[in-house]
Amino acid sequence: MAEVIRMPKMSDTMTEGVIHTWLKKVGDDIKPGDILAEVETDKATMELENYVKGTLLHIGIPAGGAVPVDAVIAIVGQKGEDFSALLSQGTPTTAEATTKTEAPVVQTPTPVPAAPVAGDNRIKVSPLAKKLAADKGIDINKIPGSGDQGRIVKRDIENFKPQENTLKNLVIPSVTGEEGFEDFPVSQMRKTIARRLTESKIGAPHFYLTMSIIMDKATEARKTMNEFSPVKISMNDIVVKAVAHALQRHPMINASWLGDKIRVNRHIHIGVAVAIDDGLIVPVIKFADSKSVSHISAEVKTLADKAKNKKLQPQEFEGNTFTISNLGMYGIDEFTAIINPPDACILAVGAAKESVIVEKGQMRAGLVMKVTLSCDHRVVDGAMGSAFLQTLKELLENPVKILV
Repeated sequence: MAEVIRMPKMSDTMTEGVIHTWLKKVGDDIKPGDILAEVETDKATMELENYVKGTLLHIGIPAGGAVPVDAVIAIVGQKGEDFSALLSQGTPTTAEATTKTEAPVVQTPTPVPAAPVAGDNRIKVSPLAKKLAADKGIDINKIPGSGDQGRIVKRDIENFKPQENTLKNLVIPSVTGEEGFEDFPVSQMRKTIARRLTESKIGAPHFYLTMSIIMDKATEARKTMNEFSPVKISMNDIVVKAVAHALQRHPMINASWLGDKIRVNRHIHIGVAVAIDDGLIVPVIKFADSKSVSHISAEVKTLADKAKNKKLQPQEFEGNTFTISNLGMYGIDEFTAIINPPDACILAVGAAKESVIVEKGQMRAGLVMKVTLSCDHRVVDGAMGSAFLQTLKELLENPVKILV
């Protein structure tokens, strides 16, 4: 008897999935354990495993199509079996399934784009590269792309060096052109980011606490650690370890608002925000307080690489009790972050920059890093958040304390 294959719920926040690629075709004999397709969720691209034996009789949605969780996407049965009655159980029609791979609507600007694909005048640029170019005021039409098919990627923006011009004897020509724009379909990940963070910002009463931390000793400790560590330790790895220790001493920061109760977590699972082309994902370092700095470093690198290749599994991005967002590598002095549900707090980490420090009436140069704690006021009060930051400051300014 024929059986339907439905779109499974592959993460706790997934509401619909996109068929990235069908790995089997109609008429193929399949067995339990075979991989039918690759499915793009709101967090990663994952394999859809088959659990029934038979012949793939029907595919209800083409590659690139999106359907809600639990919708019928395929039918498996015996060769020649009549499955028409099963089509009424939710197999989407071509009109109902949205196709993610549909070409965006484009109005082409007059300037010729850099490195176009033959027969296609659209500018190939990743969303992250496009945002970086806009932030830096760089015209992407002047940037040669080094990615696939001439696609402009992040490194092209970072390595771009505009030609220097002077105003002396400069003749400004009149320029005429045609306005243009390019629309991109919203990915499953971006939809989820928009929904969850909007709910967080509106639902949780945020307040913010900022503190400056002198990072001289932490910087020296990192150099010493890297002389012995099997992996290269970053400053963020040290911050993760220090936060884990601080959460042990301030468990109310490691908590969640559940409506009629507050859950204080005894385990410490720290989410580390990672930027990827499609948006932002938060792999989780579980039991971070019981791991060494080098262990944390290796795990962060592994998870970040999997995140950028959309290979994270649900257990690797779920279960966070506290989150860290670090933009220091981009030179950001300080910023505020939106709380990542279900956490009660998130720590925004800026760059460690050389500053003038006054100690006992004497001035000296030193590295100062600013951190900002975003707190859910339903769970955390100002004094409670401040005490946590004081402990974090103590640990980072005397990093030997996180090693004992």
